[in-house]
Amino acid sequence: MNCIIVDDEFPSREELKYFINNFSSIKILDEFDDSLKALEYIEKNSIDIIFLDINMPKLDGMALGRIISRFPKHPIIVFITAYKDFAVDAFEIEAYDYILKPYSEERMVGTLKKLEKPAYQTCISNKITLWKDNKMIVMRILDISYCEANGHETLISVNGTKYTTNISITEFYKKLPKEFFFRSHRSFIINTEKIVEIIPWFNNTYMLKMQGESADIPVSRNNIPEFRTIMGI
Repeated sequence: MNCIIVDDEFPSREELKYFINNFSSIKILDEFDDSLKALEYIEKNSIDIIFLDINMPKLDGMALGRIISRFPKHPIIVFITAYKDFAVDAFEIEAYDYILKPYSEERMVGTLKKLEKPAYQTCISNKITLWKDNKMIVMRILDISYCEANGHETLISVNGTKYTTNISITEFYKKLPKEFFFRSHRSFIINTEKIVEIIPWFNNTYMLKMQGESADIPVSRNNIPEFRTIMGI
């Protein structure tokens, strides 16, 4: 994997480079103290990860994050900042992580190790590899009941048992067969083959009961027309 660092503070860049070089195999391609130059670089090069400060001149890091999150294929975004106030905004654009300065070695090393884990791996056409208790578990895609956004990760539920993958729910959805899986809500993906009950809910929405699951899964108003078409209702 490769990365770039976008931070206008030289000491902060140096400290981050120390962690990356000494606690991971991630390759640093370049570093920037100017977010506009970083954007030009990202547009022309293939980047796996961007470590991005928020308080940047010209174009702040959150604005840059929003821009690159709209790219068809965009790097994983890890915000590195002294400000707590933007965490919600960061996860709305599905940032992988939000790390506060000054860096905690345990926190930084933990993030680097997770970044290097295989996030989602197709073994054969109908199977995937997910994580549970630091073990890789291979299972059939069609056994998945539903998926739920969980910060920078995605939770996958199979007959009431939860597994994880360290990519966003948007990226995970791209890998699922659309003839079976539907994005019912910003935070949920469902396997339509596992629906056992459709419950009318507030504001003309629905809640879904899934086979083998205790949680009820919402269908948002924006997705109701497509859901009705799929389900023939």
